[in-house]
Formats: sequence, structure tokens, C-alpha cells
Amino acid sequence: MNRTTLSLIAGAAALAAVTGFAAVSTPDASGADTAEAAARLPVERTSLLCPAPSTSDLAETTYASFTPVTKGTDEKSKAELAAATEQQDSDGTDAGEDKGDEGDEGDKTAVKPALQPKAPGTPVTGKTSGADAPALVGTAEGSYAPGWTVQQTTEVAAGTGRGLLGVNCTAPDTEFWFPGASTATDRTDYVHLTNPDDSAAVVDIELYGKDGALKSTVAEGITVPPHGSESLLLSTLTDVEQTDLTVHVGVRSGRVGAAVQALDAKTGGDWLTAAADPASDLVLPGIPKDATAVRLVLFTPGGTDADLKVRLASPSGTITPAGHETVHVKAGMTTGVDLGDVTRGEAGSLVLTPTAGSVPVVAAVRVVRGKGAEQESAFIPASDPLGARATSVDNRAKSTTLSLAAPEGSAKVRVTASAGSEGGTTATKTFTIKGGTTQDVEAPVPAGLKGSYALTVETVSGGPVYASRTLTGPEDDDAASFTVQTLPDDRGTVSVPNATEDLSVLQR
Repeated sequence: MNRTTLSLIAGAAALAAVTGFAAVSTPDASGADTAEAAARLPVERTSLLCPAPSTSDLAETTYASFTPVTKGTDEKSKAELAAATEQQDSDGTDAGEDKGDEGDEGDKTAVKPALQPKAPGTPVTGKTSGADAPALVGTAEGSYAPGWTVQQTTEVAAGTGRGLLGVNCTAPDTEFWFPGASTATDRTDYVHLTNPDDSAAVVDIELYGKDGALKSTVAEGITVPPHGSESLLLSTLTDVEQTDLTVHVGVRSGRVGAAVQALDAKTGGDWLTAAADPASDLVLPGIPKDATAVRLVLFTPGGTDADLKVRLASPSGTITPAGHETVHVKAGMTTGVDLGDVTRGEAGSLVLTPTAGSVPVVAAVRVVRGKGAEQESAFIPASDPLGARATSVDNRAKSTTLSLAAPEGSAKVRVTASAGSEGGTTATKTFTIKGGTTQDVEAPVPAGLKGSYALTVETVSGGPVYASRTLTGPEDDDAASFTVQTLPDDRGTVSVPNATEDLSVLQR
């Protein structure tokens, strides 16, 4: 069951709880359909999971949280982001802690949250350092819930995986695809699993290389404890070295958050987040214009080969990369294609479409910037469109690039910069993106900015629009450090069918 389906079920259940007993309206006897259009209502609760940021003693990690203002939310609201190993029960005690008698209440000390989100419309940041920072579990309710976004950004000065590593904390789910992982000699890749619930989750991990599935007995039935996390080194799950791997995380029971930390001895490292669900048409938005190397990795989970047309949506229109007009993906096998410096100094997004029959595919690109010892790498998975609204947090003056792609038709987009985490006032700009193009837009920056800020991107008309944000390292950093996050729809609202109270169903 995918995330959209779960959201619809949750939304309908919440509405039923409010109305007592809900029944969807049906046409009257005359045949006229009296049912009203489904309403879009704000979600009432959001969960986010952040993986443990680093095993390096040199790691400096920043957390940034922001919720855009959404009309129609419950004023009674709260949000908290706390260590996965220190999650609390509703009464304030740690999960699994013996609550004891009432007379012992004075001996208990509440766990301090890693980050306490501020009211909607105001970003907040927190910092930690070193190798011991834990995974985090966050919950937001009421006005904090719709569109809640948390970014984890880590700077590592030296060693394997050095550079800037960024990841959007994600909602728990039951299935994830990660094309672009590796067990090559220079790579050290970990799968991070975080369980937000009160019961253990059981997870299977499948690995697919260039010749198909890799055998592994230790990747089955992995237990992730309640409110806990597990980090698994890919090279311990298989003894086969593969340049390109697709990792499939499937949850037998419970739900988890999942991400792959890809660390390279030569080109730094970053987080590889889950690709969009398998589909025949894919968009990988916002490849940096100064990319020196781009490697496309694809996998088709079905039993049918896929043939895809490869196009690049550039600022001037859609073009076909010379020598890479199409790519053939064998069923159940991971395919890697070197595209070189495909963007050639201009913003670009890869657009993949079937040449004949539609076959579901997952995809991601590994992007390298810089040359020689100053190279840095990041990943861009295939993304869902930004839909009604998406948010990027931990944006910094002169270090943020916002890329917008409209592969099918022209679209108008509104971008709002929040106030800064330490001061500043909001600013808004509207952009028109021509069909078939990608634009690196000059996003608004808060006036009088202090600290970091959030960018909220909304589709005004046209579309669909795909977006990503590139964050680069400090200006005084000679290395080409960077990280890229895609901006899919924030799922801040859910479509709920029109329902009315109908007690007559109890008599049928």
C-alpha cells in the first residue's frame, strides 16, 4: 500500500471520527448525482524520521524545521523531534520505562527534545557535533502537521564521505527503492532504518546488481526495535562488489523510515533517498549546471525489459544527449549509464519516457562536481511533482539554488521565502516556466536575513512542475561540496469524500 492510499484512508477515518458515523452521499431517485466534490482538508498528524547523521568525529550537523501556514488547522497543536532511543510515552516517560507508583513521579526527568519546532511560518534550527548523534523521530499535530519539513545537513571536513551531506527527514512507510547504491572498493554504503512505533518492525533488504538479485541470508527478517534504529553496511549483506546496486527495502510488519548513506573515499558522500514509486515516465530534476560527471542508474522490478528515451530539459528546451538517445533496462537487473557532463554549463533535468510499451522503472543519478582531489558527489532520485505545495528548509544566503522543471507544459509557480531562523521578513516571487525547460530561478531571500530560511514552492497554474534545491558549502570552502534535495508534494492536505450522517444504515 503506497503513501497516497494510506493518507486517504487516514483522512476518511478522521472525518468519520468527527461526524460519528459517516456515509458517502449517493444519487437520489431521479438519477441526479447530489454528491458534492471531495473536500481537501489539512492533515492532522505528521511523522518524520531522520537517520543518524554520521560516524565521523569531525561531523557538524544542523537540523532545520519549518511548517508553512495552512488555513483550517486545529489551534491545539504541538510538534517535537527527539532521539529515536529516547522516545516518550504520552505521559512523558521514556518508552519502556517503568512508570512506578505515583510517589515516584518526582524522580523522573523528561527527555529534552533534539529540536522543538516553532509556530507555523517560523523556521527553527538546532546543532550537534561528533559521531554519536542518534536517529530522530518527530511528530507534529494540528497546525504544525500540514507540510512539516525537517532537513538534516552535515558537514564532514575530512575522511571517507567528506563534504556536505543533506537529507530531508521522511515519513515512515513500508517499501523503498534505492537505485544508485554500491559495494565498489571506494564506496562505504549503509542502509539506515528507523522505527517510530511502539512495536518492533521486521524488514527484508534485497540487493540487485548488473546480473540480477544478489544472494544474502543476513538481509532477511531484520528486526528494528520500537523507537529504535539500525544501520547496516551493504558490504556485510553480500560479498559481491558491484559498481551499481539497487536496494529494495520491504517491511513485513510495522513501518520504518529508510535512507542510504553513500560514502566515497575519492568523491565525498551524501544521502541517497528513496526514488519515486516505479513508473514508466520519470523526471530527475535539477542537475547542477557545473556537474562534471553524471551517472544514471535504473532498475525495473517487473519481469519485462524496459526501453526508455532519454531527454534533457534545458533552459532553452528539451534536447537528446548525443550518444545516449535511449537506454535498455533488463528485467530484474540494475543498469548504469555514464552521461558525462551532460548539462554542459546549463541547468537541466533528465526526462525518461518509454519508447514503446509502458514498463515501471525506478531511477536515480549520481552527480559529481569539481575536479581531482576537490570532487564532491550527490544524488538525485526520480521525483514526484511538487503538486500543490512543497517546502525546502535550511536555505542559506548565496548558497541556495532552486531548480524548476516543467517537462510537459508551461506552468506558473509562486516561491515564498520565510523569515530567517534568527531574523528577517518574508519575501515572495512568481515565476513562469516554459514547457519542456528547466530553470535555475533567482529565489527570493528574506529582507534582513539572519540565520537560515525556508522556501515554500506552490503551483499556481499549468504543470506538472518538478523541483529540487541545491545547497553548496561555505564560500570560503575551496572544495565543490554540495547536496541536492528534491521537492515532491508535501501532502499537507488530503482529499476527503463528501459524507453525511446517515443513521438509517444501522437499520439495514
